[in-house]
Amino acid sequence: MYNPTVARLTYRALLGRRRALILFALPALLILIATAVRVFNGADDQIAADVLGGFALATMVPLIGVIAGTGAIGPEIDDGSIVYLLSKPVKRPTIIFTKLIVAIAVTMVFSAVPTFVAGMILNGNGQQVAVAYTVAALVASIAYSALFLLLGTVSRHAVVIGLVYALVWEALFGSLISGAKTLSVQQWALAVAQKVSGEGLVTSDVGLPAAVALLVGVTVLATWYAGQKLRTLKLAGEE
Repeated sequence: MYNPTVARLTYRALLGRRRALILFALPALLILIATAVRVFNGADDQIAADVLGGFALATMVPLIGVIAGTGAIGPEIDDGSIVYLLSKPVKRPTIIFTKLIVAIAVTMVFSAVPTFVAGMILNGNGQQVAVAYTVAALVASIAYSALFLLLGTVSRHAVVIGLVYALVWEALFGSLISGAKTLSVQQWALAVAQKVSGEGLVTSDVGLPAAVALLVGVTVLATWYAGQKLRTLKLAGEE
């Protein structure tokens, strides 16, 4: 199910010059914010939770997920270079699964690692805040990567749709409207973080069992459907 050649090509595409600049810019901004908050406010558990929840999990993680998930396959479909890959003797579900693994790895590295570093800067992991939000970033990275990889497979406007979801649905509706919170990857990840953190510092509107089921279900279904859509993508010679 995992093809090293496909993985190497995907890593090369994702870590190209322009995407790499964006991938590094968001974590750098988080570290800068964390440093400034610590200098001016000192170590405070609640402030640390607010910064990590408000910027790291609510903004940085989904944006990096958009870049990695859609970038893993979208550009290849747009410019037609996917035809070269599909002409090789590699099963199409294997292509999707490999690209998903790469997208997850990139999203985790560029979101979970800086989230932990920022948490340590903010309050030295007091009340397990840094670890809790790092775990949340890890599990959210998996679901976001699967969702945005699917978007990159089914739509030429995957980046725009992904940004709307990340910035409008997750950051706005997902934090204000109770019904939308149930359909928010951010809230599912927060349910996991709530289990790890100190009492009252992290809260979620979704229970842990439901959150875990939704995280697993969305990841599996999105990956499966992306594989099915890639199966139906016909090469010119197959017509």
